[in-house]
Amino acid sequence: MTGKTRILAIDQGTTSTRAVIFDGNGQPVASEQVELSQHFPQPGWVEHDPLEIFDATLDVCRGAIAKAEIEMSDVTSIGISNQRETTVLWDRASGRPLANAIVWQDRRTAEVCESLELRGVGEEVRQITGLVLDPYFSATKLRWLLDAVQDGQQRAEDGEICFGTVDSWLMYRLTGGESHVTDVTNASRTMLLNLHDLQWDPDMLSLFDVPIEMLPDVLPSASDFGVTSGDVFGAELPVTGIAGDQHAALYGQACFEPGMTKCTFGTGAFVLTNTGNRVAGSKEGGLLATLGYQVGAKRVYALEGSVFSTGATVQWLRDGLGLIDHAVDTELLVMETSGNDGVYLVPAFVGLGAPHWDASARGVIVGLTRGTGKAHIARAALESTAYQVKDVVDVMDRVVGRRRTDRPVRANGGQTANSFLMQFQADILDRPVEVAAVQETTALGAAFLAGRGAGVWRSDAEVAALWQAAETYEPRMGDGERLSLQAGWMDAVRKAMTR
Repeated sequence: MTGKTRILAIDQGTTSTRAVIFDGNGQPVASEQVELSQHFPQPGWVEHDPLEIFDATLDVCRGAIAKAEIEMSDVTSIGISNQRETTVLWDRASGRPLANAIVWQDRRTAEVCESLELRGVGEEVRQITGLVLDPYFSATKLRWLLDAVQDGQQRAEDGEICFGTVDSWLMYRLTGGESHVTDVTNASRTMLLNLHDLQWDPDMLSLFDVPIEMLPDVLPSASDFGVTSGDVFGAELPVTGIAGDQHAALYGQACFEPGMTKCTFGTGAFVLTNTGNRVAGSKEGGLLATLGYQVGAKRVYALEGSVFSTGATVQWLRDGLGLIDHAVDTELLVMETSGNDGVYLVPAFVGLGAPHWDASARGVIVGLTRGTGKAHIARAALESTAYQVKDVVDVMDRVVGRRRTDRPVRANGGQTANSFLMQFQADILDRPVEVAAVQETTALGAAFLAGRGAGVWRSDAEVAALWQAAETYEPRMGDGERLSLQAGWMDAVRKAMTR
């Protein structure tokens, strides 16, 4: 380990783009961040401008380098983590996007997914890809774009169009078109990859009529992905780590042993449990089998539950209802309450994810009385995050086949700053919640993977030794109260669902 090690981590998320410089001990040195514009052309549609994403990436990288008071040439390697499933199409020759990116939250292909389910192909999709038929994933978004772009199908078959998730898009632009690549984690979220052999699956390509000519090469998460073009940063820098944001967080949380679980509290909440070399899925529970990460020949699979709206629920309190001015105000409001008074908020703004998978579900607030005030709504919003995470963890316990209440859930993301939520999460889970000392865990995971790819760290054990918890929340709620609260939540969920 050299004191001169500097790894540039690009964390391109749903609501912002961030760059963080890490040193050889996995400590952040400097960072820069800009918000990302959200486009909602129709109800249920969510889009991003790919050029804005790329320009912002350049800006935050240069800003972080300047804050770190180093030169770009001092960077040892680059790691990339990115919002997953978000789908980009671009012209191979010019590198220009052919349309706005369709974001993972977008629901425009819900009817397509329902039609495929009625055809009886859902089980085949799950067996091959580990995923469920839902607009969340890339394949139906890609199909929609190919139909929307003039001569899209023919141009794709002729090799004129590139498809990629955001990592692929950034790599293509950063390398001046030299690298059209992705990693196994991002590929595993497209609904086009065979989760068992980690190759693009011919049956899935046929099902969605996707030409293989437009797909990126798939590499392990720590690999030689390419070298940045000299005219981008003024230096040719190796990119040696890529992972989808939740997989990067799993690695950044050092969840290297089977059964270890992390939860990232961001726009949504994403729970991943390491399942080792076993592909473990749950048709009944609606959990997803996915690739946790791959370093060298070592594949680590994971079980995932994706909750669509957690931090986004607090944003809705602020921007939609005007109940708060800042996210931190929720914790102050909660202090005005002694309990939830039977008020529950189910934030199914874009449907429900795991374990329910109801794309048509819509948000509800139940239990309102004349005594209900904005503090109760704020409390219900925060509690909804914890309930949704518990729904996922309970199913994971059943699938894995054991419940380990002594094994903590490692937490990261913006909502971990809310001490009420973290304590309530520990209480409702009935297990400890460990909040990571380095909150930029997704970026840290990208940096760790890049460091593994560049030989900075030679083993997962070296990486694990660098992980630390800032705070641990121990459960202190009685079983009776916990069960009563959970029953009220499940009753509210049933009111939100359409299935």
